[in-house]
Amino acid sequence: MKHYESSLGTNSTVDQAQDAVTKLHNSVTQAMSHPTGQMIEQAENSLEHAEEAVRHAPEGSVGGHGVDLAEERLEEEKRRLASLDVPGGQARD
Repeated sequence: MKHYESSLGTNSTVDQAQDAVTKLHNSVTQAMSHPTGQMIEQAENSLEHAEEAVRHAPEGSVGGHGVDLAEERLEEEKRRLASLDVPGGQARD
């Protein structure tokens, strides 16, 4: 598993986006291990939060540093979560 940690330890919008995507990754991993409706719903809620955080990431970045990585990781997690969805938007139990 890849680890994405900021070496600066600041609380910038980029760091917040990275943290939100890391939490999304963990939530999606749990949903993949236990694909219940509740776990998938939790992952979808985490996705909404991560999307919002990544949208705001450029506001606190210096020259866009770190934004691309957050966006790439978000897209990867969206693909992973989509692989759990049942057609019609209904999560499986």
